[in-house]
Parts: sequence; C-alpha cells; structure tokens
Amino acid sequence: MKLVLGLGKSGLATLQFLAEHSQAAEFADDQPQSEQLAAAEALGFARALEFIPKYQEVIAAPGVALNHPWLEQARAAGIPVTGETELAYRHDSRPVIAITGTAGKTSTTTFTTHLLNQAGLAVRAGGNLGIPYLELIRDPAPLGFVLELSSFQLERIQNFKPQVAVLLNLGADHLDRHGSLENYHQAKLKILQNLSESEALVYNQSDPKILAAAQSSPARKFPFSPGPDPRTSNAQAALQATRAFLGQLGLPDPGLAKMVADLPSVAGRFEVIGEKDGLCYIDDSIATRTLAAQAALTAAPAPVAWILGGVDKGAELLVLRPLVAAKVRVILAIGKDGPALARAFQDLCEVVAIPATSGQEALSEAVRAAQDRLSQGSVLLAPLAASFDQFRDYRERSQVFRRVVEASL
Repeated sequence: MKLVLGLGKSGLATLQFLAEHSQAAEFADDQPQSEQLAAAEALGFARALEFIPKYQEVIAAPGVALNHPWLEQARAAGIPVTGETELAYRHDSRPVIAITGTAGKTSTTTFTTHLLNQAGLAVRAGGNLGIPYLELIRDPAPLGFVLELSSFQLERIQNFKPQVAVLLNLGADHLDRHGSLENYHQAKLKILQNLSESEALVYNQSDPKILAAAQSSPARKFPFSPGPDPRTSNAQAALQATRAFLGQLGLPDPGLAKMVADLPSVAGRFEVIGEKDGLCYIDDSIATRTLAAQAALTAAPAPVAWILGGVDKGAELLVLRPLVAAKVRVILAIGKDGPALARAFQDLCEVVAIPATSGQEALSEAVRAAQDRLSQGSVLLAPLAASFDQFRDYRERSQVFRRVVEASL
C-alpha cells in the first residue's frame, strides 16, 4: 500500500499510474479541491484522513513541504519518501534530458525540445513545464523526454539518472521552502548525484559553484557561457544539451547552429510585445527569481519602468541595486509583496505602489503610470515574485499584461 500525498497535476498523474498498474494506494491532501477529490476517487482510491504507519512508500507531490507532519512521521517509521519523478524513472528506460537552474529552465527545455524535433528525434517536454513525467511515459511514441525539474522535484530523487543533465545557474529562490540558500543549491545539485562517465553534463562555466560541482563529476562535460540576454543564454544551453544528447545516441550534428536562429518564442520570457513612440513593452512574467530579473533589467532599454511584485519567494535584492540605480526611472509595485520589495530601491528611483487587488486592474494602473512618466525606454514586467496572489500562474499574468498593453497602444 502506497500513500500519495498531495493532489494537483503530479498527485493525480501518480494515482492514474498506480491505477493502471493495479497498485494499492490511498491519497491525502491538506486543501483538496472538489474536482481533484472526485478525480482521485473515480480512479478507485480512498482518502486517508490520518497517517498510519502501514504504507510501503510515500509519494509526495512537489508542493508538499519537506517538514510536512506526515512526511516526518513516515521518516520516523522508516517509510521511504519519494516523488513522481523517481517513480516514473523506475518504470521507463527511455533517455531523459533533465534541465534545472534558478532561471531559464522553461526556455531551455522548450528550445532543446524544438532542436531535437527539428533534428528528426521525437521527444516530448514536461516535468515542471506542465506535463508530469508519469503522464509522459504513458505515450509509447517518443524516443525520450526533456524534463524541466525544480528543486522541489529534485529533492526527492534517489536513483534518477538522466542521460544528459543541464545546470543553468544557481541564484536565490524558494528560501521559504528550503530554509537557506545552501539547502536550495544542494537540492538543485542533486541532479548530479548519480551521474557516471556514461552520462553527459551541460553546465554554465561562468557560475563558480556550478563549475566546481561539474569539475568533480565523472560525466562527459559540455560547458556553455551565458549570452548578453536571457534568450541567447538559454539558446546556448539548449544547443549544448542537444549536442550532448545526439552524442549519447551516437548521432552526428545535423547543423544545429543554424537551427538556433529559428527557435520559437516562449510566452512570458523577455519578449517585446509592443512599441510606440520610442517606448517598448517587455513581457518577462516568468522572471520570478533574482537572476532572471537581473538579466531582464540588463537587457531592457533605459530608462526603465519596472513592474514588480506578487508573492515574495525570498528574492535577493541588494545585487540588483546597481542596475536599478543605472537604468530604472520608476518602480511600479503590484501585488501582496510588491511594495515591500520596492522599498529596497526607494532611495534610487521613484516607487509607485499600486493598491489594486485585481491583477488586471493592477497591471492596467501600472502601465498607465509608466506611460505618464516615460516617453522613451521600456516598460518591463519582471515581477521578481510568484503570481498566486493575483493570477493563476505566470502564464495568466503574461496574458493579462499583453492584453493591457495592447489596449493602451
């Protein structure tokens, strides 16, 4: 008997897998939605209302905290705790490219999948990107998979070993979950723990901590250097990941360098979505970490009206002060923690707190305030925070921003 702790996409994909393989399980969730409960029960599983040390294994969804009382009880009882990524790896032997880092995971995963598909290899993308690994392996067609993996997913792996591991960067994120920067970095670096000389490692040679970890790994090395903007950096990582994967399969390079010019855009990743009278509007809704916001501020044309805010995840702020001093004219602070984040820069530029609770109203007011203050430069949405206080996710925040900008032009 297994326990699936936490529903959502990952938990329901786990229950679907267990049902298809006739494995007994119960499920639990601290705040289940009615449709999730109905879906779990429709698969034939019962809800556990208290933890009883009868389970052979606990499979915890990424969003379940490490110190959840039931996980602590499981560990005290000697019951293994794992996650959906590990479970899928046990049951499917197809090759995997696993991509992690503080910023750029989604773009790099998207770009790598595109390059491999263009090279004639049928691979599918998923993981933290949207489709759970356990759901991907239900499809017999793909040759392999490109997985975006968060620290939440990596902290629960045991034997998971990708054919190609990709380490983009190590900044600050999810400190509310991991407790310290070191713990967060160690969760990310778990992607290396099972690599041997038979696997490949793509790594950012400009990040000192990643460079040190890479040098001690026995895996075949494929270094890359970041470019002048997020898209270029992620394209370079994807190019090396694709080369490494082809090398693992013994296949030649089909001219990947030329294919990089035709990489798709990624919604919410540093994209100019409008321009009028010398003022451009840049959507980088996915920039929820310091590294991503730093890259966005570096690349955005000055002077910048910077829209930031949402739910703070423990962002590092001091490192951004030189950029703000040099480039930012005004900060438009939205959402729950926007004003608190902006206070770190109030001596460097104007700060305008946007009190609207509705996400659309907040972004509309922010754009109007930016237009009142700038006649050239850029209006940059790089929130440095999660979206959940005012939006469903970063994708919805991106869509709303695009609508607001379109209506204002």
